[in-house]
Amino acid sequence: MNLHAIRAIYLFEMARTWRTLMESIASPILTTALYFVVFGAAIGSRMGEIDGIEYAAFIIPGLLMLSLLGESISNAAFGIYFPKFSGTIYEVLSAPVSYIEVVIGYVGAAATKSLILGVLILLTARLFVDYQIEHPVWMVSFLILTAVTFSLFGFIIGLWADDFQKLQIIPMMVITPLTFLGGAFYSISMLPPFWQTVTLFNPVVYLISGFRWSFYGVSDVNVGISLVMILVFMALCLATVWWIFKTGYRLKN
Repeated sequence: MNLHAIRAIYLFEMARTWRTLMESIASPILTTALYFVVFGAAIGSRMGEIDGIEYAAFIIPGLLMLSLLGESISNAAFGIYFPKFSGTIYEVLSAPVSYIEVVIGYVGAAATKSLILGVLILLTARLFVDYQIEHPVWMVSFLILTAVTFSLFGFIIGLWADDFQKLQIIPMMVITPLTFLGGAFYSISMLPPFWQTVTLFNPVVYLISGFRWSFYGVSDVNVGISLVMILVFMALCLATVWWIFKTGYRLKN
């Protein structure tokens, strides 16, 4: 394992975060704070409790997951797309560095950025509402697994995209709608039976539900199923990355 190569890629990507601090950190935190003001204070004050939890506290896991998914994908996608765009990807491919080390460097940096953002959002939420974390170990585990898995997914998008517009298609047209429809702001038990069944086909439901369970001990689906869904998606992403580097898809042409 070439630790020097991993460290070089990782530090380079992290340095880009500090150069774009407003876009990478400040902007998502400000957006989340606005969600708390609108949904937590303005709307939440007119709503009752959900599953015995104050509405403003109930939406914290959903808001955190909304930011985490989007930022994990964007960070990893842009991180690997720019070397392709500038042509420096060939220097990486010709260096004595395995694809595993490349993936660890880029995905590790993207996941680290997302985790930093997640912690800052939790601290920001404390300014608006009091909340507790009943299962902190599981909360951290879900946080890390989600950040790594969707950073891998973003890495795949960055390799697949051949222009800047394609980098935003899946996060904006797929992930964000699925998150809003996945119980970020409500419990799926509030839906009619038919739509509850339809909602279970949304994979983001399992992520948000498992994450909410780690906070409050309540969930819409079994927490074991949530964990399995994350691990299965991670395995699919790892298999896809292996296939891309094996075949050279969008790397050598």
